[in-house]
Amino acid sequence: MKNFVLIGVSGYVAKKHLLAIKNSNNNLIAAYDVNKNISILKDLFPRCKFINKFNSFKKFILESKKKINYLTVCSPNHLHYKHIKFGIEMGLNVICEKPIVLNLIQFNKLIKLTKIKNNKINSILQLRHHPSLINLKKKVKQTNKIHKVDLLYYTERDQKYFKTWKGNNKKSGGIMLNVGVHFFDLLMWIFGGVENSKIFLLNKQNAKGLLKLKKAEITWNLSVKSINNKNNKNLNVFRSIKIDGKEIKFSKTFDDLHLLNYKYILNSKKSNLEEAFKSIQLINELKKKYSAI
Repeated sequence: MKNFVLIGVSGYVAKKHLLAIKNSNNNLIAAYDVNKNISILKDLFPRCKFINKFNSFKKFILESKKKINYLTVCSPNHLHYKHIKFGIEMGLNVICEKPIVLNLIQFNKLIKLTKIKNNKINSILQLRHHPSLINLKKKVKQTNKIHKVDLLYYTERDQKYFKTWKGNNKKSGGIMLNVGVHFFDLLMWIFGGVENSKIFLLNKQNAKGLLKLKKAEITWNLSVKSINNKNNKNLNVFRSIKIDGKEIKFSKTFDDLHLLNYKYILNSKKSNLEEAFKSIQLINELKKKYSAI
């Protein structure tokens, strides 16, 4: 059993990490957040110490009588680098929700830090652990065919979303990093490295472009734009990946993938920091191309 501490426990994505820690038979001994909405924490880890001051959280780690193995980072995107760096300097392995960093400067600093400290940094790349997508990767590997791929990811967000850090491009990294990074990672993992890329549209609500990978030509479209629909007040989510005209279904076990990802990380001796940065590097290159249009 490994002992974890966690930053950002009140956030939306933290629930998936808490369940992954619990269901992989590990323990959370302390959690930090500036907010105090921690009902799920009490349900899953009733003995976990909740701390809402960062200096007190640091002091807890330094003075803990229990060996702490991992720090999980679920804070807003712009704080990932700071919190990963903190974890490594505390002598902990780190598991961070994606995007693991926002830019090349942060990535290079973490690479240098890991060469000094003997600890692992891992990002969550949960779609790589979906059974149907693993099978798809195996099939693609067997031939040299160039596939035609259409990616559409529509996840409607209301005005509250745009008033949080997620609607702030400097904090979130924008729609491609905050919403699309796991799909860019998935496509590169399945179809290989980038040979060419184009971007046609980029704003707070939408992004569209083309990708030429080693084994695929891809049109992609991301959107968080709201639709006025008086009959349906629920937020809508639609994910679609078509390969050579055939729909790939992968939503059924979508919520279980963090657990599979945790088990993989805990059993691995490697860091996926460099692998996780490939999609971030692509996104930053697309941003530069659009700003040059």
